[in-house]
Amino acid sequence: MKTRDFPGRGSQLNVLGGPLLTCSERPLTGFFRDGCCNTSEEDFGSHTVCVVLTADFLAFSKARGNDLSTPRPEFDFPGLQPGQRWCLCAARWLEACKAGKAPQVSLNSTNQAALEIVPLDLLKQHAVDLH
Repeated sequence: MKTRDFPGRGSQLNVLGGPLLTCSERPLTGFFRDGCCNTSEEDFGSHTVCVVLTADFLAFSKARGNDLSTPRPEFDFPGLQPGQRWCLCAARWLEACKAGKAPQVSLNSTNQAALEIVPLDLLKQHAVDLH
């Protein structure tokens, strides 16, 4: 995994205080579609939590009005499948967590800005990469 910097945005950190690692390049994720969960003031949804998608979560998200599994070619969106990684909105992850549907989280690829919405201990309880 590699880190990404944004000119003018500086190097962003993960929730553990280290460099923010790539979440997914296939499919290409992130608010900026750069593969990382980088964020900025323009990212009102805070697409900062790198998750490993599950069928359960995809069904939950669709039921909440955000269908992530259906391809939308007009937006160059392939549709997501279980097992893929994706930068999810922090508030949606927290909502899914409260409903018992939260997907696992890659802490090394989750932006520390997510901590404004989701407590670190909760993310750690769902971590796939905690050593």
